[in-house]
Amino acid sequence: MNTIIRDDGFHRDDWTGGFADISEHNAKPTTQGLDLAPDTAPETLAPMLQGTAMIRVDFPDFADGRGFTIARRLRLMGYRGRLRARGHIIADQYAMARRAGFDEIEISPELAARQPQEQWLFRANWHAHDYQSRLRAAL
Repeated sequence: MNTIIRDDGFHRDDWTGGFADISEHNAKPTTQGLDLAPDTAPETLAPMLQGTAMIRVDFPDFADGRGFTIARRLRLMGYRGRLRARGHIIADQYAMARRAGFDEIEISPELAARQPQEQWLFRANWHAHDYQSRLRAAL
């Protein structure tokens, strides 16, 4: 079972709504979630955002940052539901994921074993230690 990471550490997955692949044209987001590929254009989701409780964005590789852009654009479009990054996210990327708009991260048991909870918690204070905040404080 995959591990869910939030600001307070590791959790079991509590999502029971299921996921529809957005590439399926018959996906009807009501209480279910949507699975997005990293090349999804968020603008195509505009009519679906109101009724979608969860969106999960795939990160096929930790060097593929397109999911961060998707998250930011979804939030700017007004999406207020649960937003989850899934896949090859590393602890060093946690603060960036949270700032982009993700609520949580989903990683494999293997990655959780290589990067235990302490490494993620070390980065959980993502509000306080970012470059832009330090620049604003210096002005």
